[in-house]
Amino acid sequence: MIPLLDAIDMESQDVTVDALLTQREFATYLVEKRKAHYFFTVKGNQPSLLEALEFPFRDRGEPPFVEHTPADHGRIETRQIWTTEELNTYLDFPYVGQSFVIERHSTNKKTGKLSLDICYGITSRTAAQASPKRVLQANRGHWAIESCHHILDWDFDEDRSRIRTGYGPENITRLRRFAIGVLRSKGRGGVAEKMRRLTLNVRLVFDYLRMSQNSCA
Repeated sequence: MIPLLDAIDMESQDVTVDALLTQREFATYLVEKRKAHYFFTVKGNQPSLLEALEFPFRDRGEPPFVEHTPADHGRIETRQIWTTEELNTYLDFPYVGQSFVIERHSTNKKTGKLSLDICYGITSRTAAQASPKRVLQANRGHWAIESCHHILDWDFDEDRSRIRTGYGPENITRLRRFAIGVLRSKGRGGVAEKMRRLTLNVRLVFDYLRMSQNSCA
């Protein structure tokens, strides 16, 4: 992972990764060598660190920031975040600026089913450098990217693509991302649903791309 990042200018940038890469060595590399900042999610692969975060956040009180998102994809979601700098010297992890916990409350509009996800994390940015709102945005931005990767793999079966030579992989990924952008811009409904619709009615492809007389009117 680290050699792949050496060619990228990362100074002062925020770096988010999967929990698998929440590692002390990687944190040190980002802050010391690349002058970047990390936003790490903490899960079961770091049990001691996770336990150290869970206990202080048990009595959270009122959250300093709450975000209500539009009812997209048939869900109503509310995200709450708590942050603290009190654990910085206690946690056995390099360059911790603050710790955080995020609660995501989701309601399925069709079934009324409620769900709760809790995410713990750490960042090298201090409270002066990153407000609770900014920490939440960094966390959400990571999962927005993950969502795109999921669509590329699930709907386009990208992981099994046999295009591997020259600029082929890069170009086909750009075309797939362009297709996802076009599909998402066409009203409500998921990417997979719209792909099935286009398969049954190829003429709609020209409407989506504004290549037909009706779509250009």
